[in-house]
Amino acid sequence: MSDVTVIIPCMNESGSLPGVLARIPGGYRVVVVDNNSTDGTADVAGAHGATVVHETRPGYGSAVHAGVLAAETDIVCVLDGDGSMDPAELPMLVAELDRADLVVGRRRSRHSPIHARVGNYVLALRLRTKYGLPVHDLGAIRAVRRAALLDLNVTDRRSGYPLQLLVLASKAGWRVVERDVTYSPRTAGASKVSGSIKGTVVAVRDFWKVLSE
Repeated sequence: MSDVTVIIPCMNESGSLPGVLARIPGGYRVVVVDNNSTDGTADVAGAHGATVVHETRPGYGSAVHAGVLAAETDIVCVLDGDGSMDPAELPMLVAELDRADLVVGRRRSRHSPIHARVGNYVLALRLRTKYGLPVHDLGAIRAVRRAALLDLNVTDRRSGYPLQLLVLASKAGWRVVERDVTYSPRTAGASKVSGSIKGTVVAVRDFWKVLSE
């Protein structure tokens, strides 16, 4: 059995989840965290062999943290359930943990709305200039050792989770590695963040709150 668990935080991703789960690398365990879905996401995940965890506290960070707690493997990966990233690329990120503490994926496609790309660019620039992190994306897909992640004590339970993770990693002296990953349009539904200007504004507000701490 692999020592890797893939955590997929989900809210209403029943349409895209089957395709995501079908491309999980062989031997990897899967934990789908259902964050108050109303479309049967949990049932779909269970029917496709995933372990399902229910997290009622809303927020991306809440769902990710619940998945990390539920995992029992040395390494955890986090992946969105919208089909925009390819789970088959996870072993590439995991392999980098031989020389890194945290590995994040850099989405290279430009199909995202301009407001989402601008927000991501500004925040990533801040991470490079203020914290010296070699990143150009906020790491929607990542690999890390579970025990070290828990010790880092990421407390943000909203959209700011991935940003706080990177900030704390820098402060802890972690070696962070970024690798290019495939990024495609989501396969079903609408994004809770980049799908609307309001969603992006809320996320960026959460992000700047983290940076001002």
